Amino acid sequence: MNQTSIFEYLYEDYKIKKPIRIIELFAGYGSQLFALKYLGANVTSHKIVEWAVPSIQAYKDAHFHDRNDDHTSNKTFDDLVDELLNYGISSDYNEPMTRQQIVRKGLNWCKQVYNNIKNTDNLVNIMNTKGVDLEVEEQDKYDYIMTYSFPCQDLSIAGKLGGMDEDSETRSSMLWQVKRILDELNQTNSLPQVLLMENVIQVIGKGNIQNMEKWDMFLSRLGYKSYIKNMIATDYGIPQIRNRTFMISILGEYNYTFPNPIPLKLKLKDMLEKNVDERYYLSGDILKHIKDTSKETVNFTQYDRYNGQFESLCLIWKELSPTIHTKSYEIKIYDNNKIRKLTPSDNFIIMPEKTKKGYAIAEDGDGIYINRPHQKRGVVQKGKIQTIKTKCDDIAVVVNTNNKRLIELIEKTQFNENDTLFLDAYNQIINNKMAGTITTRVDASNATFIYNKLRIRKLTPKECFRLMGVKDEDYQRIAANQSNSSLYHLAGDSIVVNVLMYIFKQLL
Repeated sequence: MNQTSIFEYLYEDYKIKKPIRIIELFAGYGSQLFALKYLGANVTSHKIVEWAVPSIQAYKDAHFHDRNDDHTSNKTFDDLVDELLNYGISSDYNEPMTRQQIVRKGLNWCKQVYNNIKNTDNLVNIMNTKGVDLEVEEQDKYDYIMTYSFPCQDLSIAGKLGGMDEDSETRSSMLWQVKRILDELNQTNSLPQVLLMENVIQVIGKGNIQNMEKWDMFLSRLGYKSYIKNMIATDYGIPQIRNRTFMISILGEYNYTFPNPIPLKLKLKDMLEKNVDERYYLSGDILKHIKDTSKETVNFTQYDRYNGQFESLCLIWKELSPTIHTKSYEIKIYDNNKIRKLTPSDNFIIMPEKTKKGYAIAEDGDGIYINRPHQKRGVVQKGKIQTIKTKCDDIAVVVNTNNKRLIELIEKTQFNENDTLFLDAYNQIINNKMAGTITTRVDASNATFIYNKLRIRKLTPKECFRLMGVKDEDYQRIAANQSNSSLYHLAGDSIVVNVLMYIFKQLL
């Protein structure tokens, strides 16, 4: 979608010249604040609204790691439980915690969460936040930017598609709490000068466009002129195919022009860690669940003539060993640059089979789907990764092996273009005619390999944050008090910092 506004070219561009106070509703770990900081803007975090305990901790560690005031010295355990209950904190991003749940966490946990809330100027629950609580004042001295990336669960295809109708009580209808807050700010002549919305592209889709038109009209009545555009992270320096809708609203008679796309220089491979723990690599059991023998996909096929079995393993595969038996299937194989049927003289083949749809064959540094609803498993994104979501268990990356023994053997082996070699990494033996002895345990340390050093693994949390535009030093601060599953959720639920930087740069 292109930028749309009847006001384009009629007014001068809005430029921020005063110190910025940013208010982040649905703050997450503060990707909007990161963007302004990375740009070198004169910005302070003024207020946030965030109810999820992991995000509250992440925001504190990311932006207030040196603010450690204790606000609990005069409070009993019961006092803390009462206050946290009234705040409406959530541990699962979906429901507020009950008293019993909070009590079970214990005194030290309650102190930490309470202090995190106070030390980040967090109003916690959007439902309880009033316009006056945002303390928008002295607009002659400060430019206020208020961001509101409201929940997308009821808008996205992956969600329940409950919509965002006002009074519908869906999570995405939280947008109308922002309306209430802006109405209250308007009554005291304290509206922020700039508003920024981000959400999934379905927010302006057929099922929600009427609500967005209603929202635009409301902002117009308050005196804002709004500009909207779909922006993909790959157009702004990050190799993640993440398409989101952004809306900039400026108070007064001003124009805003969204940034033009730039050539993508980084590849997914550039964002990956060099040394990754074995636990991130997909096991054989997992791969059985992502195999796709559809005729509409491109496959590397493992064939075991004697066992009479063949498997199509998600476009690419590596360290394989045949089991010896005596049966054959008639399937096509790739042999000396030609396609032919399998014969009884063939023992074991790895075959790339391109079909009419011509999907790409995965190579080192390519992203692939492994278990995403509404997407074909095995589809490749060359040099990029698909949209990172809150679990990050439905996409993977193809990488070179990290098996040291195999690497050593490969480095001292001369390969011809059409070679199919059996490599015994443990004994450092090479054979182009037969496989080594099959043992009862085939693993990364003693397996016989057919030469193809590619493997499939999940992204690490650090890689996800890199692909969201977060610097490694900031990731380290956030990761200090988070589990891996929480880190994946934080990344997938956020906004690509680089895209925000290009948006804000137009205002500076």
